[in-house]
Amino acid sequence: MPLLSLDSLSLTYPGGASPAVRDVSLTLEPGEALALLGSSGSGKTALLRLVAGLEQPSSGTVTVQERVVAGPDVFVPPEQRPLRRVLHDAELAPGLTVRDVVMDAQPKGEGVAHARGLLALFQLEDLEARTCGTLSRGQRQRVLLARALASGTKLLVLDEPFAGLDAGLRAALLTEWRRVLKARGAGVLFATHDVGDALAFADRLVLLRAGTVEQQGTPEAVYEAPRTAFAAYFLGGTNLLPGSGFGRVARTALGNLPLNADARGQVMLSLRPEALKLTPDTDGVAVGGALRAEVLERAFRGAHVDFTVSCAGMALVVRAGPASPLREGSRARLEVVGRAEVLEETNV
Repeated sequence: MPLLSLDSLSLTYPGGASPAVRDVSLTLEPGEALALLGSSGSGKTALLRLVAGLEQPSSGTVTVQERVVAGPDVFVPPEQRPLRRVLHDAELAPGLTVRDVVMDAQPKGEGVAHARGLLALFQLEDLEARTCGTLSRGQRQRVLLARALASGTKLLVLDEPFAGLDAGLRAALLTEWRRVLKARGAGVLFATHDVGDALAFADRLVLLRAGTVEQQGTPEAVYEAPRTAFAAYFLGGTNLLPGSGFGRVARTALGNLPLNADARGQVMLSLRPEALKLTPDTDGVAVGGALRAEVLERAFRGAHVDFTVSCAGMALVVRAGPASPLREGSRARLEVVGRAEVLEETNV
């Protein structure tokens, strides 16, 4: 039984030229985390507000635990919906202590030990006696998440839940919180602009564009087989490459490339930066199937380096390890070491 079902849900604001949400359908199962991804104005927050009851849909239905809470002639107000929301403008009473906030959200019968367990989960145990008005933004965000989990509600609706958290804390928190949510059978619908958070935390992604679903599926499926150029660019960047398909192979300026699907005739391909490999061009390097390339730009990203290279009359992005010796102006050999994805649509 899904915790949440959206069926052909749409929302048009008064005076709006186009719908903020258009014909969106999705389900959320117990223990599942579903990420809404998209650029600013894509409809992520509007969709959360529809689920939370802060907006009334123009058409379609919202069903929570088999009860229709929004639809034709039905609208259950926010406070009567069996869910807990943490939206980007959520506030905490500045005079309450962190412990009081969490304990006030707990079901009757739960005591201090339960509250302290949640505080420990969010690394707040040393702050339990602090008043909320003295907390940093990241600390307040963790208190809001602890309060949402303390409620025992099966459905959590969160807007940018990990904003303001430093990278080290975020990595540890995502793993442990995901484990607790699954153990409780709670479902999470959350919006984020951070692709890394979505890939790490979500069981499924819903990529929104102009209020509609561009693509949805598991993080691996959407990343490895983007349907459109927009999806490919949004989830980590890509190289667009025209080619001519003949079965599972396409002829391109980089040679014959393996494909993720059968293709015939003219096609547009997505080739991820990590599907390309650069080797310094020295006399000791065998040519093989490699092509000559020149490094135009080098962007250090910490865990990897993104190179922009000129090759076969194109500018391509290639991802390599941070120890790569190549620099701007370096000559290199370029090889294709991964497969290309056939795109259905090329507009970005």
